[in-house]
Parts: sequence; C-alpha cells; structure tokens
Amino acid sequence: MAQATRKKPVAKAADAAVSPRIAAQSHFRTLRLGTPFQPRLDALAKTQDWYNWAGYRAPHSLWDEELEYFAIRSQAALFDISPMTKYRIEGPDAEAFLDRVTLRNVTRLRPGRVHYTAWCDDEGFVLDDGTLFRLSPTRFRLCSQERHLPWLLDSAIGFDVTVEEETEAVAGLALQGPTSFAVLSDAGFAGVEKLKVFDLADFPHDDTTVIISRTGFTGDLGYELFVPADKALSLWDRLMTAGELRGIRAVGYTALNRARLEAGLIVANADFTTAGHAIRADRLRKPDEIGLGFMIDPEKAHFNGRRAILKARAKRKLRHVLVGLEIEGNIPAEHAIVYHKKHQEVGLVSAAMWSPMAKRNIAVASLARPYGDTLVEDLWVEIYAMRELQYQKLMKRAKVVARPFIKLDRRTANPPADF
Repeated sequence: MAQATRKKPVAKAADAAVSPRIAAQSHFRTLRLGTPFQPRLDALAKTQDWYNWAGYRAPHSLWDEELEYFAIRSQAALFDISPMTKYRIEGPDAEAFLDRVTLRNVTRLRPGRVHYTAWCDDEGFVLDDGTLFRLSPTRFRLCSQERHLPWLLDSAIGFDVTVEEETEAVAGLALQGPTSFAVLSDAGFAGVEKLKVFDLADFPHDDTTVIISRTGFTGDLGYELFVPADKALSLWDRLMTAGELRGIRAVGYTALNRARLEAGLIVANADFTTAGHAIRADRLRKPDEIGLGFMIDPEKAHFNGRRAILKARAKRKLRHVLVGLEIEGNIPAEHAIVYHKKHQEVGLVSAAMWSPMAKRNIAVASLARPYGDTLVEDLWVEIYAMRELQYQKLMKRAKVVARPFIKLDRRTANPPADF
C-alpha cells in the first residue's frame, strides 16, 4: 500500500495518530527560508535580489544578471535547484504506478536514465511537468515545479509502493555551460565523461554518494547533481575550487530563465497554467496545447487523462497551441497581446527576450487555434516601449518559428568537449 514519510521536520509523539493523507499536507505549514547552500549564496549575493521559490529564498540574480547569463553560455554556471520538489517513489509496483500517472512510457525508461514527462487529471488537463529519474529497477525520483504528495498518495492506492517527499533531505545543483564537464573532471568525478544526455550515475563524495545526471534547463552542455543536504556545502566548495580556472560562477534565476527560453523550454504557471491553479476553464491546457503531445503514446495502456486526450485529438477539439515567435525589432515583447491583421486578438506572449545567441527577438506565446496552427500569416504583437518617460505603442510583425531557438552541438557531444 502507499505510504508517506517525511525526513524533516520530525513528527511529535502526539502526531502519531495523524493519517498519512493529513501528514502529507504538512508542507503547507512548514516555514522554509534557506536551502542547504544558503550560506554560500548569501556570501555571494551582491544584489540582494531574492524571490520566493516554493517557500525558499532564491536569487533572481547574485551579482549581474547579464554577466550571469553569459556565464551559462561561455563558462560554467552553478544554480541552486534545491527548492525543486523531489519525491522518492519506491517499491515493487513503482514502475506500474508511474506508468499509470505520467504520460510517457515508464517501462521504456531504463535504470540509470532520466526522461522529461508530465501528468494530467482525469479530464486530460496538465497538472505539472517534470523529470523522472530511474535510480534502480524499483526506485525512482520525480522532480516537479508544484507539490503533489497528497495527489500521488491518493493515486497510489492499490499499488505496492512508497511515496516520500525528499525536497528538504536532498540538495540539488545545476552545473551548466561549455566548461561544465571540465569542472566535474577537474573535481575528480572519474567516469563522468561516459554520461550521455539523460544518463545518470552515482559518484563518491565526502563519505556519501552524489547522483550526477546529464540534464539541465538551458539547452547547453550541463549536469544536475543531487546530494544529501548535510553534504551540500562540501559539494559546492569542491565544484567552486575545481572550477576556478574554468570560469565557474554562481547565477540566479533571471539568467537561467533567459537560457531556457532560448532552448524553447516551458515553465509551469508561467507559460501555461496548471490544472491545480486554473480558476477559469479556458486557462486549462491539454498536453497537445502546450507542445507536450510528443509524450503521448496512443498504444500505451491506460494513464491519467488518456481517454480525454485521445478524444480531443480525434474530434479536433484542441483549442490552443503554444508556439515560438520571432518578432520584428529588438524590443522584448513579454506579456504582449498577439493580433491577427492588427485588430483581432488571438493570444498572449508568456516569455520574450532579445537572444544574444540567436541574434533574434524571440518569444513563446499561447494562441487560439487555428492561429499558430493552420493560420500563421499576418500575426502582430503589441509592445509598449518606454521612450523618454512615456509609453509608446508599437505594432511589430511576428513570425511563427520552430523551437528550440538555438541548438548547440556541445549539448549532445560524446564525449563532451574539455574547454
């Protein structure tokens, strides 16, 4: 049967009789301020530009958001991903359980591999997306943007599986950029050169084990590292010392967000509203409406939302499409309204930037079908630009283009280049 345990905080004796379902909701009442890497982040935070990430204090920037972005693209960047929600899912039925609740075919995910996936409610609307790590035949780690422990426990009824949130117990770092492999190699992680994209392996560190996967959110050569929280600072110091001559820098979310946009990646509750957060019915999205249709295998056995998703496909009831845009000029069009023939409102830009790598003004937008699908001509965005203390409305032509906006050969090179 499904079980729920939490490593922190420790439950009091008086709480022994509390049901697992109620205990799973305790994170709503738990005050979280700093990640295991907080002492190092605080020491580097010249801008003091913080934001709330799942209750943790996380940096928008640490020293200079522009230079932090270029650290990702030309050096090695270290980003604290500890606030990312992490679940340990283990047991004889772990594979069957995850195959039931997530979109992609988990039976094809081998131990030592990672895949990007998503999960839906019974009506086929996306609850969240994330990464699924297969650590062994019966043990997985599911990482997500939002918290889903009560839902996972309810879904696990009837399966011989244990579901445990380990967000606080496991610290995480994203090491991204062209010199990221060189940093790991210089740090003494022997064998890391064998990791291909979406591979993972265990490596020794400070009398314990660090899990290193060749994954990331930048579209660049990069890795993610997971370690017990009490070994977080020693891992940080090991990487920063090894990477000094490789140009390693700690970065905040603003730089990472720019890199993920160039990579054409989406963020839950930024580029689409998750089913758990949507108040209005027209904000709900099926996987095919946010570019995740590739995850769906019609031949796969039953999974959450399967019937509704396939029905919407068959009856052509998909109402939205998420597209990449290339916009005239160099003024970012974030949150701009998209028009057809300059007068009919057809969608909204959710993320935009001038891309230093692509040398283009790029954006991600959600459009009402058939615009962006079969009708892709004569699209415009309405931008309000500040000119001498006054906003000026600009109508700029937009062209639907493929994502990702940039493709870097070094991301998939085997073995990785030693810059």
